[in-house]
Amino acid sequence: MAARPSRPRLLLRHATLVAVSFVMLLPFYWVMKTAVTNENIYAYPPGIVPRDPHLFNFVDVWYLIPFPRYLLNSIVVSAIAVAGNVVLNAMAGYALTRQFPGRRAVLALFLSCMLIPFQATIIPAYLITAKMGLLNTYFGLAFPMLSTIICIFVFKAAFEAVPRSLIDAARLDGLSEWRIILRVLLPLSKPAIATNVILSFIWSWNNFLWPLLITRDPTMQTLPLGLARFLSYMEDTTGALYAFAVLVLAPSVLVFLMAQKEFIRGLTSGATKG
Repeated sequence: MAARPSRPRLLLRHATLVAVSFVMLLPFYWVMKTAVTNENIYAYPPGIVPRDPHLFNFVDVWYLIPFPRYLLNSIVVSAIAVAGNVVLNAMAGYALTRQFPGRRAVLALFLSCMLIPFQATIIPAYLITAKMGLLNTYFGLAFPMLSTIICIFVFKAAFEAVPRSLIDAARLDGLSEWRIILRVLLPLSKPAIATNVILSFIWSWNNFLWPLLITRDPTMQTLPLGLARFLSYMEDTTGALYAFAVLVLAPSVLVFLMAQKEFIRGLTSGATKG
């Protein structure tokens, strides 16, 4: 049994963690402070406490462009991407836990595909989306994000951690493969679900290049595209840009805080044994 660290060492560890957290949170505080003050970010010495805070920049963001429409588009596209990742990745992850001819070749193919950047496949992806008639649609905006290989392997690792005897017992009780996934594996894989939700939401929410290519109607644009349009209306862009960043960042932070414990467990599952 490992000895517990002494009190001075424990205090030093906590103080170090607090200092590191402060350094990491300082840029976020600076963005928020600039958004509510419009202060010159190059001023020296820099001001720590906000002076004369106001919400004018947030009002400009909301009214100078159709921000509610862009927000709705981003929410719908991200919701489709999250649903697709949870469903499709769970099915793919379960399939990879089964033994079938060519399983190792499929795993090698998936791993090799992770080495290919999306920019290298964006032209065939666009042609396929156009042939399917999905340009300027919510489903088309979410189409490349409906499944991600990293999240497939997260589900695969989570399903492999479930005792095989439990799956065999469910099969003896007459459950089909679909019901085994739905009623046995998914309830025991909440960390993997949380990991899929957070990663797919953030990737879809921040996606810029793909919506830029397939949207022709301004009313179908998402928040990253709305940022470029907003900056064309503003002369002094520093405070307004940071206000826009705060509004875009808030949903991602909220989603992460709601599922952070399960997310960490999902990423670290299988890292330790016993």
